[in-house]
Amino acid sequence: MYIIIGYLTLVNVLTFSMMGYDKAQARKGERRTPERTIWLWTWVGGSLGGFVGMELFRHKTKHASFKYGLPLLVIVHVLVLYWLGSKQ
Repeated sequence: MYIIIGYLTLVNVLTFSMMGYDKAQARKGERRTPERTIWLWTWVGGSLGGFVGMELFRHKTKHASFKYGLPLLVIVHVLVLYWLGSKQ
């Protein structure tokens, strides 16, 4: 279980940072992180970090896929973690 917690911590910190970096790049009008990359990191476990980053940096909040998809993905990840925890 410690490996899973460590993995999720790392992935969520990276995804949160990616959201902040992309917002900063957007403000400067410079090269951005592709949405596909952000979604990849959220799907592999960084949904909570992506959601918190979206809200904190007010980034991607007008995109319906992020506005509704990220909270839904957080719920799915929490349910998967609960299911995994109940198996032990």
